Amino acid sequence: MSRASSLRLYITSRILLAPLMVWLATTIVFILIQAAPGDVVDVKLGPNAPEALKDSMRVQMGLDQPMYIQYFRYLNQLLHFDLGSSSYTQGQPITQVIGEFFPATVELTVCGMIIAALVGLTVGSIAASRPNTPIDTGSRLFGIITYALPMYWFGMILQLLFAVKLGWFPQGTRFPLTQTAPTGPTGLYVLDSLLHLNFAQFFTSVHHLALPSLTLGLLISGVFERIVRVNLRQTLKSDYVEAARARGISEFRILTAHALKNAMIPVITILGLTFAAMLGGAVLTEVTFDWPGLGNRLYIAISQRDADMVQGLMVFFATIVVVVSILIDILNAYVDPRIRY
Repeated sequence: MSRASSLRLYITSRILLAPLMVWLATTIVFILIQAAPGDVVDVKLGPNAPEALKDSMRVQMGLDQPMYIQYFRYLNQLLHFDLGSSSYTQGQPITQVIGEFFPATVELTVCGMIIAALVGLTVGSIAASRPNTPIDTGSRLFGIITYALPMYWFGMILQLLFAVKLGWFPQGTRFPLTQTAPTGPTGLYVLDSLLHLNFAQFFTSVHHLALPSLTLGLLISGVFERIVRVNLRQTLKSDYVEAARARGISEFRILTAHALKNAMIPVITILGLTFAAMLGGAVLTEVTFDWPGLGNRLYIAISQRDADMVQGLMVFFATIVVVVSILIDILNAYVDPRIRY
């Protein structure tokens, strides 16, 4: 089988698995929501509503029907791209909530991932090229500390220091309420302000985004640092690296042009899955910084016992993880041909 044919077969098999993975994730979410305590009718009408009115509402919503009928009805909704509506906010469609809050999560996630990748790859690469030195020891401590620090605690400490005490950054929110927020096709304030060449809005957006994205990026960078350091150190001991050294190639070129590429396979996987998980709602970061993203909205829905909203958002998050996982598999297959066979 040729390389092109094996790659096509590999990509096709991964794409065909996507509906199955989404279905499994959807089923698990449905079962967990049904098993959770609470009653959606109580959320809509209040616990003190007459029982007759509650029974009428259950019949209207189909909650009086057997579980398997409710399950197949929900699957039919999903096939028509209908995630349902909120049980708490007067029937607000969940797709509308996603369109309103998801851009903020994307903006925070992208900036956090850029910081995490730059810091993690840089620190890990330097440590791997200088084994058993103080730099290597410091890199290990950095990875352990950033991985172990609680997100909410670290975020509050940074807010107290840089926002409250020093006043360098704003405390919470995505944009000042007293100013007009950027508008545009993407919903990303930084990008939309640049598209309109409104540099005042751009710098204000970056100013509000800096502290939460720095918090998120630094804590995640420790994971990348450890993976890069371990895999790159193993790669630097391989035979082809020793052969490159014997030919007189500089250590910097060996590191950047030979070793780093082969050490990036597991790093790409972790980067992608972490990015997908963060798109699924960086809940702790968004809640800590009062960031109006989808993770914060999920937290509010859980607090309000809005089961329909929680279920719809979780299905959306699961779909994101599945899609990104497939893209990671395809990217890995391009980088390393051995994966296709």
